[in-house]
Amino acid sequence: MNSLFTSQTISLNLPDGDVIYTPNFIEIEESNTIFNTLLKETPWQHDEIVVFGKKHLQPRLTALYGDKKTSLSYSNIKMLPHNWTPLLLNLKQKVEHVCLTNFNVVLLNYYRNEGDGNGWHSDNENELGKNPTIASLSFGASRVFQMKHKEDKLLKRNLILEHGSLLVMQGNTQEFWKHQIPKSSKAIGPRINLTFRTIK
Repeated sequence: MNSLFTSQTISLNLPDGDVIYTPNFIEIEESNTIFNTLLKETPWQHDEIVVFGKKHLQPRLTALYGDKKTSLSYSNIKMLPHNWTPLLLNLKQKVEHVCLTNFNVVLLNYYRNEGDGNGWHSDNENELGKNPTIASLSFGASRVFQMKHKEDKLLKRNLILEHGSLLVMQGNTQEFWKHQIPKSSKAIGPRINLTFRTIK
């Protein structure tokens, strides 16, 4: 897999994990166009999640695209996909080329400002199977991406996800690591994140 990435690719060298980050995976002008198109044309939804028995609106907007007869479930939410758009299919093919993986859904997250985020979790839903490959494209404002080991509390990593970047988590990463996009006390502009997955 690594040989297909550019010389800019960074391996996080995690114990019990395999995470690769490529800044500028998509050129900046194309990234600007992609961000604006997704922002305007995506049918964003604002779902409720259940946390400790209480319902809360997610601190972000979402949308799911994918193959027919797929779905994605998490936090008592079951999402059914919209049909692939030409733009999302093109991005899927670019990501598949470097990941050597066929993806059949993509979850879009729209972080409107610093008040939106995504708490500690692993992408380990049953429908993803064991050792899933998760490929994440970022467009818009840079956000901090934090990781922590589930057993060794001293193992932590922080990474800045930049405009047009690609982050790939694979192997046993989801089994041993959690990750989050924390909220911030500092003003941050909007960001759109695409996470490509394979539903088994």
